[in-house]
Amino acid sequence: MLILRVLHSGALHGYAIAQKIHVLSSEVLAVEEGLLYPTLQKLLVKGWVTAEWGTSETGRKVRFYRLTADGRKQLKVELAGYDRITQAIQDVLRTA
Repeated sequence: MLILRVLHSGALHGYAIAQKIHVLSSEVLAVEEGLLYPTLQKLLVKGWVTAEWGTSETGRKVRFYRLTADGRKQLKVELAGYDRITQAIQDVLRTA
């Protein structure tokens, strides 16, 4: 869900995805390469993202990932599920 969310604002390469999640989470979350790239591959297979080769800000050849229309739909589904779960947790914590 986090990868789909950061790609919602536009195409990013893998390192930039990890950095954006890290920064937006106030440096609490760190996405390791060993998890990021296999996850991106799964998102490609599902058709939720596309990828194309380009050049990074530093001149390196990198793959840029972009959210597809199906990926946007999936993000909405996942955000709704997240909202439902967090509400349920809050309900339990308030009554426990």
